[in-house]
Amino acid sequence: MPLTHFDAQGQAHMVDVSDKAVTDRVAVAAGNIKMGQETFDLISEGRAKKGDVLGVARLAGIMGAKKTPDLIPLCHPLPVTKVAVELTLDPDLPGVQIEATVKTSGQTGVEMEALTAVSTAALTVYDMTKAVDKAMEIGGIRVILKDGGKSGRYEAS
Repeated sequence: MPLTHFDAQGQAHMVDVSDKAVTDRVAVAAGNIKMGQETFDLISEGRAKKGDVLGVARLAGIMGAKKTPDLIPLCHPLPVTKVAVELTLDPDLPGVQIEATVKTSGQTGVEMEALTAVSTAALTVYDMTKAVDKAMEIGGIRVILKDGGKSGRYEAS
């Protein structure tokens, strides 16, 4: 399948979606941030000096989804109709699992918005706790569900 963000001369361009049908679309992305046990305990016990880490990260993820076309050069601005970001403490990492769901009715999908929401939430967790743990690791960021539009449904295995 050819890449659509390049023209015949190999130059990057924004894809023309004007002929695409407006359809309901959804994307879900996930990722995590691993940390030391001390950092995990700080977050889970609400003792972080900067405040409610998970609450602030949730809001940052929502804001990140809404700002995606400002950050990703060829991303279309879309009328985002829903952004939900869930952060779950995972003692087995130890760390935080992050999942973002983004919806729209539009001519192109919201995978980039969901990925940006997860990334922004993870970066916010890092920012709020880096004073005690600079070795945190952000990873596993991926699309786990995409539905709507011409290409239909995708679910990660």
